[in-house]
Amino acid sequence: MSQSTGEPEVHAGSRSAASADRVPAAGSLRELWIVALPLMISSGSLSLMHVVDRIFLTWVSVDALAASMPAGVFNWTVMSIPFGVATYTNTFIAQYDGAARRDRLVASLWQGAILAVLSGLLLVVGVPLAGPIFNAMGHAENVRQMEIVYFQTLVWGAVPMLLSAALSSFFSGRGQTQVVMWVHLGSALLNGVLDYVLIFGAGPVPAMGIFGAALATVLANVVSCTVFAVLVWKIAREEGYPLLGEARLDLPLMGRLLRFGVPNGMQVLVDIGAFCVFVIVVGQLGTNELAATNIALNLNSLAFVPMFGLGTAIMTLVGRRIGEDRPQVAEQSTYRALQVSLGYMAFWATAYLFLPDLLLMPYAAFARLESFDVIRPVVVVLLRFVAIYSLFDALAIVFGSAIRGAGDTRFSFWWTLLCGWGLLVLPAWWISHHNPQHGLYGSWGAASVYITAMGIGFYIRFRGGRWKSMRVIESTDDERVAGLPAA
Repeated sequence: MSQSTGEPEVHAGSRSAASADRVPAAGSLRELWIVALPLMISSGSLSLMHVVDRIFLTWVSVDALAASMPAGVFNWTVMSIPFGVATYTNTFIAQYDGAARRDRLVASLWQGAILAVLSGLLLVVGVPLAGPIFNAMGHAENVRQMEIVYFQTLVWGAVPMLLSAALSSFFSGRGQTQVVMWVHLGSALLNGVLDYVLIFGAGPVPAMGIFGAALATVLANVVSCTVFAVLVWKIAREEGYPLLGEARLDLPLMGRLLRFGVPNGMQVLVDIGAFCVFVIVVGQLGTNELAATNIALNLNSLAFVPMFGLGTAIMTLVGRRIGEDRPQVAEQSTYRALQVSLGYMAFWATAYLFLPDLLLMPYAAFARLESFDVIRPVVVVLLRFVAIYSLFDALAIVFGSAIRGAGDTRFSFWWTLLCGWGLLVLPAWWISHHNPQHGLYGSWGAASVYITAMGIGFYIRFRGGRWKSMRVIESTDDERVAGLPAA
């Protein structure tokens, strides 16, 4: 590695010497953009996939729309820990890529894939518990039945979804983010077509309603997982990665992946779990309040979910520079990402404030007018909350991703737990039960405070600089597991 200079590294076998002069400078905006843009488009396509789901379900009925968000959020809640571990494979691959250790890079991929399959199978065992869980939420009977169907169908697709996340890390962790983008774009397009056919029916295919929406998502994940597996095999052979040579269970490496990945997954759990409880609390206020919240969160995902792509890019670049022992360059990349994220979020905040009716047009297009007209003005107000907290959301994603890319996953977990349950869940529950006439807007006010605190806390942690001396990979000198401040 070239650690003493700021010149870009050219890995043997991955780039030709003739193209070395076109490699962007480490820490530059161009480097960030090359890595981040495909991932943002990829995440945006997944966000669009869920938006299309919700739009089609709005055309079915308000009850179907109301059921999709609690069931979808609860599905993410139960998958959050294995998903957090699967995606954290990206950090291991990025740091080993920076350290030019291909054998350990491939070994990390295998451990992530093994955990993805085992945890996905374990989740399927819990399918029969869906009925009692959703019955306990207290939503309207018709909504509850749809929630159960939607959730159970999504859980059956846990294995391909988790395995796809782990396999995609082989590309994102090494900076080949265009591969991830094209696979996810194809998956989103397929999901859109399947959504329409399976929800409304076409030719010999009967209309399946909310079950069809969930089934379309599962089938799209199966296809994307298959494509990633084929591409990993192909590119590993072409570029000389020892894919078959490392195809085994590596207990020490698996232990490190769990050590750092589980707190990352726990952070996802407490974050999504907090919003799951938030949605349940709002749902107890009434179906219209729940439907309005679903649409507002769905529109928020247009801004928020692409930021996951930027966050993955930050984790990749920070991990790579940590592997190269160049944390100052990692810091530079993070501040570049902050500029991008603030500009992007400002654009959406403006749209939420001044163009709400334009954003709501697809939902209203074929919805039942008498039902949609009731929730439209409520959604407009909720989008103002989204506009306010969006900029702090950018801080949370950028700085939270940066410290996790170095290995600081425990702080991320504890801070998210403290904020999510102390500033979102408990206040929303108290307001909805003691002041129900202001329950909806009071709960959304708590959500705004929560996200603001998250952004400020991660920024302070990043500025503290402890992440600069962290590692998730073993020391090259004595194979000592790092992740604590280096000596």
